[in-house]
Amino acid sequence: MYNWRKLNPAERQEILRLRKQHNRPWHSPPHWDSEKCLYYIVSGSCYEHKPIIGKSPERLFQLEKLLWEICDNYTDQCSVWCILPNHYHILVKTEKMKELRMQLGKMHGRTARIWNIEDNCVGRKVWFNCVERIIRSKRHYWATINYIHHNPVKHGYAEKWDQWLFSSATHYLNDIGKEKAAEIWKAYPILDYGKKWDI
Repeated sequence: MYNWRKLNPAERQEILRLRKQHNRPWHSPPHWDSEKCLYYIVSGSCYEHKPIIGKSPERLFQLEKLLWEICDNYTDQCSVWCILPNHYHILVKTEKMKELRMQLGKMHGRTARIWNIEDNCVGRKVWFNCVERIIRSKRHYWATINYIHHNPVKHGYAEKWDQWLFSSATHYLNDIGKEKAAEIWKAYPILDYGKKWDI
């Protein structure tokens, strides 16, 4: 969505042509439903990346609690997450992706209503979308963990992973140790991970 606005008409037409050719949604990433138990990175973002989640620490804690509750019921594993003022990422293992996505959509609807009432902005579009990507390999798995934990640093909310409260980074570093985490960071760099996901 965000890069789409920067494209010229010819570039937009080419992207739409390719999406139609491959039976993909025209203006959003495709969903990957599988009955196999797979790892996914799931991301949700506020519309136009406005920091609606981050209006207060209470709101960030509220979203964290809601995500945990959903993941408890619809995933086999969710030990990696990060919630920022305008988006979130979770790494999950599940065979219920369709149900998980549906519950996240309902949660988006409920929080949008509550936050819009709190902010006196009834009718405002709060969420853009929920997107999942299948984790394809061991390298992709570890790069995803690095990407999620590095997100607060990347966006300037913290200087170190464990300085951001709304993330699994502290648990991760305590579990494997900072030395092992540094080895994993070097072995599985994030490079341009996440770039151009929206086109």
